[in-house]
Amino acid sequence: MATLGAVWNMEDGMNRFLISLVTGVVLACGSTAICNAQTIRSEVANHPRIAAAIRELEGAITYMERAPHDFGGHKAAAIRDSQAALVELRAALAYRAQKDR
Repeated sequence: MATLGAVWNMEDGMNRFLISLVTGVVLACGSTAICNAQTIRSEVANHPRIAAAIRELEGAITYMERAPHDFGGHKAAAIRDSQAALVELRAALAYRAQKDR
């Protein structure tokens, strides 16, 4: 059974994910993304592994940015490449949302 704190943390994480997802879609698709918000949510539901990958990458980026060491010189490249992967994953969901409209 999940504790109330765990549920709140999960809700905060989902809210943060949805905000970043909508922001990415607005930047990628312009003002028409607002009309597609319901479709984006359905794509997230239809592709839970992509949604999970986005959440995990966001967490990994945050962890790496706050880490006091540079992971043997790989930290900057890992952050850069993870951010690029986030852009592509969000674009994939936005593409499906546009096609399913």
